[in-house]
Amino acid sequence: MIFTVSLRRKALLAPLLALTVGLTACGGTQTPTSPDAGAGDGNAAGGGSVSLTGAGASFPAPIYQRWFSEYNKENPNVQVSYQSVGSGAGVEQFTQGTVDFGASDVAMTDEEIAQVERGVALLPVTAGSIVLAYNLPDVSELRLSRQVYTDILLGNITQWNDPAIASLNPDANLPDSNITVVYRSDGSGTTGVFTQHLSAISPEWAEKVGEGKTVQWPTGIGAKGNEGVTAQLLQTEGALGYVEYGYAEQQDIPIATLENNAGNYVEPTGETAANALDATTLPEDLRAFISDPEGENSYPIVTYTWLLAYQNYDDPNKLQALKDVVNWSLTEGQAYADELGYIPLPANVVEQVQAKLETIQAQ
Repeated sequence: MIFTVSLRRKALLAPLLALTVGLTACGGTQTPTSPDAGAGDGNAAGGGSVSLTGAGASFPAPIYQRWFSEYNKENPNVQVSYQSVGSGAGVEQFTQGTVDFGASDVAMTDEEIAQVERGVALLPVTAGSIVLAYNLPDVSELRLSRQVYTDILLGNITQWNDPAIASLNPDANLPDSNITVVYRSDGSGTTGVFTQHLSAISPEWAEKVGEGKTVQWPTGIGAKGNEGVTAQLLQTEGALGYVEYGYAEQQDIPIATLENNAGNYVEPTGETAANALDATTLPEDLRAFISDPEGENSYPIVTYTWLLAYQNYDDPNKLQALKDVVNWSLTEGQAYADELGYIPLPANVVEQVQAKLETIQAQ
């Protein structure tokens, strides 16, 4: 596997099983510092300190936390706080203007963008895989076909030793016990991406459930955030749930190998996820949906995740600080992607995002 787990990483990410993450609580106090502590031109905050607050997707929370922490070490006059509240709540807070930026695993729709008077700049800053993780103590490897994992989530397959699962895993010690599906109970971009994929590969899913940040799940139990689903998987033997790759990997939860568009069974690795991204071209508005990527060795469930910025900012110091933080994340910050279970952005995508970032202006 390209992504590796280290004790250091576990120590860094363990707090992310809490429902919120960040360097400080939103609206934390500002600490003055010297003018030459800033990023970019060394004076992003005009000689003072700047605090940025954001909220949204739990999917990128681990890498956001790392980015903002490392950036603050280099630039102590810029402090960034981020609440992992889910994409739905993040888009809502961003639309209401109660945060400086939002975050979502599903790009905002035209209808959502139209509600934001200050305009919207969608900035894909990282990408990752959504995996099906499971809790079966005696099963270290598990293959699931597209039909089988959709049938499990539809409630058509309810037992781990069902013949459809057993035929794919003849050497596995599958128990004669119920499958407990764990899904997101909050408005979730991870759910949006996952159900979009399910709708693309299964007419039955598309007809009975459909896609969206929230759907009516046919079976299972809900949990809030990627953090909550991860915690539920850890404590529920026989559970199967969908989470961002890094959450499952850093907790050593087994991950199923899934059948892709080409009919091959692939594991979520840096290579297979990057292959899926390569099959998609970002359009000018930077909104791309990778519902069922092509490619012999592409992992089937991969997504960009977007930082939501306003097209116009009232405070020029906040605007400069935001631009500096995002530029740092797109360049130096990409070095942390592999370690935390994300996909480093291709150079051409970084250039596209930087060009979009430059269009953001102060009012």
